[in-house]
Amino acid sequence: MTDLEPLEPLDPFEPLFNPFAPGYTDNPYPSYSRLRAEEPVHEHPFGFWVLSRHDDVSALLRSGNSVDYRNADEGSAARLQADAMIEAAGPATGDTIDAYGMSMLDRDPPDHTRLRGLVAKVFTPRSVAALEPFITELVDASLDRLADAGTTDLIEAVAFPIPFAVISRMLGIPETDHARIRELSGLLVRTLEPIGDPDLLQEINRARLEMQDVVRELIGFKRANPGEDLLTALIAAEEDGDRLSDEELVAQVVLLYVAGHETTVNLIGNGTLALLRAPAELAKLRQSPELAANAVEEMLRYDSPVQQSRRIILDSYEVRGRAIPKGAFVIAGLASANRDEAYWGPDAGEFRVERSGARNHVAFGGGPHHCLGAALARLEARVAVERMAARFPGLELAGEPVWNGRINLRGLSELPVKVG
Repeated sequence: MTDLEPLEPLDPFEPLFNPFAPGYTDNPYPSYSRLRAEEPVHEHPFGFWVLSRHDDVSALLRSGNSVDYRNADEGSAARLQADAMIEAAGPATGDTIDAYGMSMLDRDPPDHTRLRGLVAKVFTPRSVAALEPFITELVDASLDRLADAGTTDLIEAVAFPIPFAVISRMLGIPETDHARIRELSGLLVRTLEPIGDPDLLQEINRARLEMQDVVRELIGFKRANPGEDLLTALIAAEEDGDRLSDEELVAQVVLLYVAGHETTVNLIGNGTLALLRAPAELAKLRQSPELAANAVEEMLRYDSPVQQSRRIILDSYEVRGRAIPKGAFVIAGLASANRDEAYWGPDAGEFRVERSGARNHVAFGGGPHHCLGAALARLEARVAVERMAARFPGLELAGEPVWNGRINLRGLSELPVKVG
């Protein structure tokens, strides 16, 4: 069944949008299709709104509305979850301040403008481009292991190790810390999901505080032992006498570390699965390696590594004749927008490596909060996909993929493949 085939009639007693429905995280695209067709500006019974069409999502991302949970209505699910994270941390001890909510992902201008400007001074296109030889070495080593194994899990063998090693190297994180940081990161990304389990919330919160402590220790080490890495540069970054405070620095480093690899794991995994399920497209890529960059854009469009973004309305906001009130929490459906037939045409549900305009996807968000790491993700995915396609002409699925069960950072936890 393709995503564009006729859908079963909706149960009138079920919400139009229910991300907790059985099977949703394995394939949310039929749900997005219903939203676009029946109510593209959807007010959910639980008190939030969902936009699902490309033009509406793109406009919201650039609208100047807020990302700061503190602007959401008191009593809303989003506000309650954010407040619960802060309350669970308990009172600050000594000079330590909880860095939750201090990353540029959670701040509006002028705070966001200042934070992003300081980080962007060191996270430059030149610093990213300089990583290509290192990334190529990592990819080739991962593909060597894949060749030796014959049949293995591509997520564990390729999709995870590459971006994890790259962001660790960029930040100058010692290899001895990698195992625990990987565990903590896996929990931290759950903060981008709706959390209904109080025990899980506590576990995530403990991981968040531990990660902050790890980063503080690393910052202390780098202050005493500066190196040629992004963290050392962030510590020294200054503009017009302004620097990141200690807790702002912690928040940005945690964001860069987690976002710097978790999303790219999804990009490489989801994109490889799309290629394997479209063998004619994979053949085109093998025959014309120069298509790799556009193929990555199509991967980002076709099965977005981040499915949703958020905005909180600062004043009444009208979309398609409906007024969304001040304080409302709005889900911008990135993945839905990237499959919108009204924008992409009737083949929106098909994967095509030569798609014209594929880069017009909204997988990296838009507006002031457009993903700062977009160039790095594109580079890692391009090198991985191009070299994998060239090296393994017989690459194919060796079993059923297993999804990670996440609503927002939806990706594969297992992708069994064999090299043929």
